[in-house]
Amino acid sequence: MQSAAIALRSKGGRIGFVPTMGYLHEGHMSLIEAAREKAGKVVVSIFVNPIQFGPNEDYERYPHDFDKDRSACEKADVDCVFYPAGDEMYPRNFSTFINEETYSKRLCGISRPNHFRGVLTVVGKLFNIVRPDFAVFGQKDAQQVAVIRKMVDDLHFPVEIIVVPTVREEDGLAMSSRNHYLSRHQREDAAVISQALFRAKEMVGSGIVNTDRVEAEVSNILQTKRRVRVIYVSIVDLRTMEARREIVPGESLLAVAAWVDEIRLIDNILL
Repeated sequence: MQSAAIALRSKGGRIGFVPTMGYLHEGHMSLIEAAREKAGKVVVSIFVNPIQFGPNEDYERYPHDFDKDRSACEKADVDCVFYPAGDEMYPRNFSTFINEETYSKRLCGISRPNHFRGVLTVVGKLFNIVRPDFAVFGQKDAQQVAVIRKMVDDLHFPVEIIVVPTVREEDGLAMSSRNHYLSRHQREDAAVISQALFRAKEMVGSGIVNTDRVEAEVSNILQTKRRVRVIYVSIVDLRTMEARREIVPGESLLAVAAWVDEIRLIDNILL
């Protein structure tokens, strides 16, 4: 892949990179489209990263369909798909990991303590393997973006991070490969997450800046659905994920994580 990246750069200038875990949907396609607009060459990686999953999480059943993904990449005019095996990325003697000690300890880092260590390790490896000029991520994974940006800044990776707005289903649900798990009834209840986020945006638009008031309203809306159990509702700084006492328009993010029965979903909205 490193040799291929050198060859791609010699032919087309800048390399845009979209790292994914596969089972591609329209959200991923928006990332690829954004990369295509800015780069001469586009590389997509497909790798379900085992070290970012905790015990009893869904690594073994995470959805995958490589033939479908490859076809989607071909239609999107992707130049190269990087599809490594697990033992290539993590051979038996692998023992080096990347930890971030501040941004990653908040929100999802509380209930998934080793998740971001796994994310940063694989993204760091992918940056070294693919050697992109920039990488594209989705706003839905806002904390992941913040933690990756911190790694890039702290460790001097020569990679620009670009963030693309969240793509949503017709019912407002943020697109995610895990939506595949949802039954019809679960899907109906899961739609309350985006409804709560949009309500918060309305409140802030009307002039409300008190975080407690907005968070309470969002929590109350989420609790109207019996299948939904709140993990967190928090208004945070967009870049650091630090909790805010007062909403600063354009700099504050409302982040939500919730169980819909046994399925964990995340979403967020810029206030």
